[in-house]
Amino acid sequence: MNLTPFAKPVFKSRVSKISEYATRTECIQRSVLKRLLSASSSTEWGIKHGYPAIRNYEQFASSVAVQDYESLKGYIERMRQGEKDVLWKGRCKWFAKSSGTTNDKSKFIPVTPQGLQNAHYKGGFDVVAQYVANNPKSRIFSGKGLILGGSHAPNYNLPGTLVGDLSAILIENCSAFVNMMRVPGKDIALLSDFEEKMERIARATCNVNVTNLSGVPSWMMAVLKHMLDITGKQGVEDLWPNLEVFFHGGVAFTPYREQYKQIIRKESMKYMETYNASEGFFGIQNDPADPAMLLMIDYDIFYEFIPFDELGSPNPRVLPLWEVETGKNYAMLISTSCGLWRYMIGDTVRFTSKDPYKFVITGRTKHFINAFGEELVVDNAEKGLQEACERTGALVREYTAAPVFMDSNAKCRHQWLIEFAKKPTSPDEFAKILDTALQQINSDYEAKRYKNKTMQQLELVVARDGLFNDWLKSKGKLGGQHKVPRLSNSRQYIEELLKMNE
Repeated sequence: MNLTPFAKPVFKSRVSKISEYATRTECIQRSVLKRLLSASSSTEWGIKHGYPAIRNYEQFASSVAVQDYESLKGYIERMRQGEKDVLWKGRCKWFAKSSGTTNDKSKFIPVTPQGLQNAHYKGGFDVVAQYVANNPKSRIFSGKGLILGGSHAPNYNLPGTLVGDLSAILIENCSAFVNMMRVPGKDIALLSDFEEKMERIARATCNVNVTNLSGVPSWMMAVLKHMLDITGKQGVEDLWPNLEVFFHGGVAFTPYREQYKQIIRKESMKYMETYNASEGFFGIQNDPADPAMLLMIDYDIFYEFIPFDELGSPNPRVLPLWEVETGKNYAMLISTSCGLWRYMIGDTVRFTSKDPYKFVITGRTKHFINAFGEELVVDNAEKGLQEACERTGALVREYTAAPVFMDSNAKCRHQWLIEFAKKPTSPDEFAKILDTALQQINSDYEAKRYKNKTMQQLELVVARDGLFNDWLKSKGKLGGQHKVPRLSNSRQYIEELLKMNE
C-alpha cells in the first residue's frame, strides 16, 4: 500500500512554513533564543548567567562566553551522573557519543527529550517533506526505509540512561509509524559489531521493498556492496527496483558520488544531503540542483558565527545569523534545548545565500592544513579530488592529508594518503592534477607553491585496499557515524596509517 498521498497534505503545510525563512530570519531566530532562555531560566546554568533578566540577544551575548566541550564537560558529567536542572531543565537520560573526530577521547553530548523532538526528529520530518515537495510522483511510503545506525550502551549503569551514536538514540526512540516504515529491526540495527550488523542487514533486507536509504555514505556503501556480493546481483536496483532516494550526511558526498552511480545504475535515483550532528539538526538540501543546504532556523537551535580568520584570536567577533556575509568561512556556534550554550561544534561553513540562508560545510575548525600559510580546508580538498578524478577516471574511497614540514632535503610539502576504489593509471599524473587544482581553488596554496619556494608539489601515497577500515577497527570505531579526519596540521593520523600501510 502506498501511504505517500495521505502524508502529502501535512508535508505541504510544513514546506509552506519553511518558505517564511526567506523574509523572517532575524525574527524567527530571536524568538528561538527567547524560548530557550525562558525554558532554562531556573537551571543552574541559567541562574548563574542571569537568564531571568535577559531580554534580547545583545544581553545574552554579553552574559555568556563562547563555550567548547572542555568548558562544559564538568556540567555534562554531572548530568550523566543523574543530576537534574544543570544545563537544561529536568534530567537527561541520553548522551550521544560524539564521533566528529577519531581521537581516543570521546565527547558525550546531552540529548534531551526537547532536543530530540524539536531538532532531530523535526529535521527528519522536514527532510521527507522537502523531498516529497520536490518529487510529486514519489512513492516513498510504498515501501520501507533502510536506516543505517550505530549502537548504544548503558550510562554508568544508571537505570534508563544510555550513551551511544546519535543514530542509535534516534532509532531507539522513534515513533511507532517510523518504526513500521523502516528496516532492519532494532535487534539488528543497534548491534555494536559492524561486520555482524552488515551481514545481518544484508540477509534481513534483500527481499524487502526498500524505497529509501538513510546513513553515512561510507558505511552505507559497505553494506550495499556486501549485499551485492552475497546475492550475486549486478546493481542495487536489481535488489530494490523501487529504490528512489538516498538521504545522506556525516561526511562529504563528493568522493562517493561516482561509486554510488556504479552500484545504483538507475537514472532516476535521487541523492539528498542532510546535516544532522550529535549536537543538533542544522541543514537540508532543499533544491536538488543546488548542493548548498538550507539552514533550519525555527528548531530549538540559535546560531552564531565566528569568522574563520579570527579563530584563536583573543577577542574574535561573534555574529548572529542575520549579520553573516556570503562567501566567507565561519566557525559555527549553537545554543540548544539540549543544554549547549554558545557552543562551538567544530564545523566551518560558508553561506551562499541570505534569502533564505543557505550554506555549504567547508571543514572542521581542527581539520585543515595551515603549516605554511596555505589555509587548505576540506572544501578545497574535495573540489581538488573531484577534478583529479574526473580527468583520470579514478575513484577515491578514503583519504587523509598532512604536512611534511621538512625532509632530509629541506623540502616541505603536503602528503596525501589515498585509498582508491578505482586507481588512476598514473598516480604521479593524479598528484600533479590535484596539486594544480588546489592552486586554482586556493590562492594561499597557490602563493606558497609559487616556483616551489615554500612548498613543493604534493606527494601521493597509494593506500592498500581496506587500510582505513582496518585503522578505524583498530580504534574500535568501525561503523556507525565514525569517520576519517581528512586534513590535519599534525602527522598523528597519517603516521599511524602509513605504519599500517607498510
